[in-house]
Amino acid sequence: MRFSPISIALLLIITTVSTTKIKAQEVLTLEQAIRIALENNYNIRISKNETQVSSNNVNLANAGLLPNASGNFSNAHSIQNTSQTQSDGSIRKLDKAKNSSLNYGVGLNWTIFDGFGMFANYDRLKELEKLGETNMKATMLSTVSDVVNRYYYLIRLQKEAEARDSVVTISRQRLNTAVNRYTIGKAAKLEVLNATVDLNTDTTDLLRQKDLVLSNKIALNELLAREVNTSFEIRDSITIDKNLVYQELLDRASKENPVIQTAFINERIARLNLKQVKALRYPTVGVNSGYNFSNSHSELGFARDSKGQGFNYGITASLNLFNGFLQKRNEKNASIQIDNAQLDYSRLKQNIISQLSTAYQTYRTNLTLVKLENDNQNVAKQNLQITLDKYRLGSVTPLEFREAQRNFLEASVRFTDSQYQAKQAEIALKELAGNNVF
Repeated sequence: MRFSPISIALLLIITTVSTTKIKAQEVLTLEQAIRIALENNYNIRISKNETQVSSNNVNLANAGLLPNASGNFSNAHSIQNTSQTQSDGSIRKLDKAKNSSLNYGVGLNWTIFDGFGMFANYDRLKELEKLGETNMKATMLSTVSDVVNRYYYLIRLQKEAEARDSVVTISRQRLNTAVNRYTIGKAAKLEVLNATVDLNTDTTDLLRQKDLVLSNKIALNELLAREVNTSFEIRDSITIDKNLVYQELLDRASKENPVIQTAFINERIARLNLKQVKALRYPTVGVNSGYNFSNSHSELGFARDSKGQGFNYGITASLNLFNGFLQKRNEKNASIQIDNAQLDYSRLKQNIISQLSTAYQTYRTNLTLVKLENDNQNVAKQNLQITLDKYRLGSVTPLEFREAQRNFLEASVRFTDSQYQAKQAEIALKELAGNNVF
């Protein structure tokens, strides 16, 4: 069987359109969105790099516990016009005298005691590593929370778009009914015009709602750090975890909330800083050693050539006897920083508890509202259907029909909004507790 060029072209067009539709119908689940965000989100990637830096800084050398070894090399030359007066009064002169000096070797310096400051510094570096890990956890938790919120907000917008689409369908039916009634002389033209205006209004609202959905899809793609125009669909519904217990959330928040953990680590860092300051009261003791080689040449002098090589070693010690009472001042300031860190810990813990209590109250209230608004939506839907049937029979005025239509739309929007508000409160509670928000 042979295909004409036109048939082949049509086949290619159909294949292209089919492929485009398949791509456009790509479904994005919440788990996939979170996975993509954890891999791509810029804030998370930056936080991971900063955590790696903190981890790299935890080593004995950075704390000052290891010796420093260095190699040195110098090779100097000079050409000088030299005049020397000897002790007997004679004068020695030499023009363009060449002089050279060569030195190289290795040296080692090691501070073996500094009042235990280096050990406190090492512990501080470890605490900074924990702080980096906690900050990364907070960034990941916040980002995942944002993704989940944006994901369910899109579901809310889509549900509202579906409700508005139903309203448009009903308005179109109303217009058809009005036209038929006008055609057979049972309705005035004004009824047709009103139905047309209402249909156009509902269509405009639907288009704006769809535009809002597309805008928020772009925002979600940006949050996932991928091409912002990536097409996707969401087919999930808003599901709410109705089994959250306040006391369990409170206990978990006290242990796992990143903000509280950060404040606790900062307090430990402040205490270690005081140890480092107090270490300056003690002497600093160090040892040094090295092996050097030297070779020098001078055309005019007592020794024309000189060579030397050998090992050297020694010990140094220093103690701050008086620095204008700065030591005492620094220790007082370090103690105040500890007090501030404790106060900050208490303040942040109280703030987290306050946020948790508020979010839990909102969560419980919205669970009640979800049930109430669901019942309202069902009643409004039944009322709209009855009103539509009566309108077709001519026993209901257009104004009454429009009112039933508005009631259905408002009830549907309020129901979806109550679901989203309850989900928002659930996400906030889980984020405050420091655990998974999905």
